[in-house]
Amino acid sequence: MEKLCISGGKPLTGTVTIGGMKNAALPIIFATILVNDVCILENLPEVSDIYSALEIVRRMGAGVEKIDRFTYRIDTRTVRSNSVPLDLARIMRGSYYVLGAELGRFGRSHTAIPGGCNLGARPIDQHIKGFEALGATVNCTNGISCYTDKPLEGTSIYLDVASVGATCNIMLAAATAKGMTIIENAAREPHIVDLANFLNSCGADITGAGTEDIKIRGVESLHGGTYAIIPDMIEAGTYMIAAAATKGDLTINNVIPRHLEATTRKLLEMGVEVEEGGDYVRVSSDGNLKRARVKTDFYPGFPTDMNPQFCVLLCLAEGESRLTESVMDSRFKYTDELIRMGADITIQGRDAIVQGIDSFRPANVRAVDLRAGAAMVIAALSADGTTVIDDIYHIQRGYEDMVGKLRAVGADIKIINDDIRAN
Repeated sequence: MEKLCISGGKPLTGTVTIGGMKNAALPIIFATILVNDVCILENLPEVSDIYSALEIVRRMGAGVEKIDRFTYRIDTRTVRSNSVPLDLARIMRGSYYVLGAELGRFGRSHTAIPGGCNLGARPIDQHIKGFEALGATVNCTNGISCYTDKPLEGTSIYLDVASVGATCNIMLAAATAKGMTIIENAAREPHIVDLANFLNSCGADITGAGTEDIKIRGVESLHGGTYAIIPDMIEAGTYMIAAAATKGDLTINNVIPRHLEATTRKLLEMGVEVEEGGDYVRVSSDGNLKRARVKTDFYPGFPTDMNPQFCVLLCLAEGESRLTESVMDSRFKYTDELIRMGADITIQGRDAIVQGIDSFRPANVRAVDLRAGAAMVIAALSADGTTVIDDIYHIQRGYEDMVGKLRAVGADIKIINDDIRAN
């Protein structure tokens, strides 16, 4: 079993280049099923979730060819309906995007209940609500099955929760439905806009992505093309916090600064210096961090996927801070691991009350989920001494070459096996 071994206490200095956004790439990979043609996707991140998604469409019959490190050619003209490999679908949350894509192309789909990080109740009821409104029948007795005997028809769909997954899935199913579909209270995240832009580049007619109301005018068919995935704002935000936590000075390239505004505002509030350029941010800190109150929310609010990483920074701030989680259940499981490293955190319902400490102490900890794993890395980088992090497969699901990128900016970090031999 691979682990991370980090000898901390060293400021991160230099330049980090951000990869493509995993959460944008996943629905776009599955959207190629709906396109029923050849697509070339650029700026795909090198993370295990992307490899799993590519393997799913390959085993469904698509031709998948690696052109270079970040670029793949996907030919879905030979994809077979109802052929999702259930073993792979079970292990990744984003596999449910196959439902909307297959339903739009074949009128039927079946997949397993999706996996992913254990962050509490993450129902797919809004996905089902959307599919049924379009005219499909949905059965969840053994996995998830969607089918229709007649073409899907556009309609107005109000989402009870601004779900990213449901918004994407309904867009996929509605792209080739008859008439107009309106998604009200739609999610507004940048990856929603990226999926809409990809579909429009393939001939879809989608307007309003990035707002609360998205209009999809159904078209008869889509065509292939070449498309580049947007940069990952969560990866960028993670390195921004790592720079601040280690009293470092990092320039973070290949970003869209407006996607980072919620994180940037809180860093500035805490006394961290942030400089924005056209496609970069520079973050530096002298370690004198002010306390803050942070509440996660749907975009453009503070992202829930930055909750664990930012909690690390609050631990290093002077005085009492409060972190409120309003999006996900069970997001605070990681705090037990930070407490092992000396953190003073009390959980009260959806609030984490954080008392500032002078520094983290090294310990043996684990990554309980993807973003929690990133938080453990940041805490370890700021601690004096050696920390070992277990269950790092979570981190590898969503962070591209984290070890290599951190080494390049001064971190003492390596992957070890159970027998303590370094890779």
